[in-house]
Amino acid sequence: MTGSTSTSPSADVADVIVIGAGILGASAAFHLAERGYRVVVLERGTPNREGSGTTAGNLHIQAIHTRRPGQAVPVDSARLLPLQRRASEHWSRIEERLDADVELRRGGGYMIAETAAQEQELREKHGWELRAGIPTEILTGDEARAQLPLLSDRVRAASWCELDGYANPLLITPAYLAAARRHGARLYPFTPVTGISRVGADYKVLSGDRSWTAPVVVNVAGPWITDISALAGIHVRMSPVAIQMHVTVRVPPVMHHLVQHIGEGMSVKQVSAGNLLIGGGWPAAALDMAGRSTVSLSSMAGNLAQAGRILPFLGSLRLLRMWAGPLAATPDEMPVVGEVPGHPGFFVAGGTYAFTLAPVWGDTLARQIAGKAPADPVDDLGPGRLLYDAATPVSP
Repeated sequence: MTGSTSTSPSADVADVIVIGAGILGASAAFHLAERGYRVVVLERGTPNREGSGTTAGNLHIQAIHTRRPGQAVPVDSARLLPLQRRASEHWSRIEERLDADVELRRGGGYMIAETAAQEQELREKHGWELRAGIPTEILTGDEARAQLPLLSDRVRAASWCELDGYANPLLITPAYLAAARRHGARLYPFTPVTGISRVGADYKVLSGDRSWTAPVVVNVAGPWITDISALAGIHVRMSPVAIQMHVTVRVPPVMHHLVQHIGEGMSVKQVSAGNLLIGGGWPAAALDMAGRSTVSLSSMAGNLAQAGRILPFLGSLRLLRMWAGPLAATPDEMPVVGEVPGHPGFFVAGGTYAFTLAPVWGDTLARQIAGKAPADPVDDLGPGRLLYDAATPVSP
């Protein structure tokens, strides 16, 4: 088995320690265990309880809006499209690979524009998508309404991508973890990491009076990436935020597509249970790293008004509940994946498009740990750009 420097089969020794049992940690554990690595997964609480379990579960294959509400730095959408194309390939066979139903739905998606400037954005990103090998089509407002009569007259244009869709975030992470465990991975929930030290060529990871040793650590702790890295003397700049979701009561099937907005934070879809899920990155009132983040009534009002403007039928539906969840955002709003410079065997992954790109990042980490090139270049997304000297103050 490649990549292992451990010789003892004892329970506290592994080839890779994965910290975090959200979708990224679960994907990494699966891809590594499938390749024969002895994997330990440590989770501070219940697996899939934080950001991964509170996300909308959208599969973003076409490029989306570059800014969520309140976001100052735009995402480089063109850069991410080759990775989204790769993610689409992974998702197309994920249920077969995991031997599980994760309520994967690829009904396609509309990205709508209300203004001439937004329509120009659609056309610009359409060119990026064609160059990346992602099939999209530009529609006039009338053409979009002919295909989806639920759209309002305010829709000036839309781009259509047949590959967009969603998966149930409450099912995909457990499916990854179950598949990883079938390959021998060991999962330890309610095991917060309290220390990381270098012991020879290995890392020793502590949780209270328990410890595990491995030559490789994968830090996929979401908003806690900075805290976990600091335990190893590594200072990674992240900018965690909390966003919120809104869900209506169940209704009979009325919409089979994902609908998003190119200029504003909005995503709407009807999930398998019949509820309409409304999101788009609207911020919660506060980010609570120790417990539950507080939802924002103003964000709720803004998000629902916006969604109702594009899909008027939503105005007749009763809101069932709303919730907030944390995101592992980076200062440049781009994902991070790779080995930390100067710290051999310590890997970090997280950030933008984490749900969509989870299969790609699991495969990428497994390839990097094996000393192989990723399927797509990711050097520019490595953690080196986020490192700072703890002795030097950094601006917020």
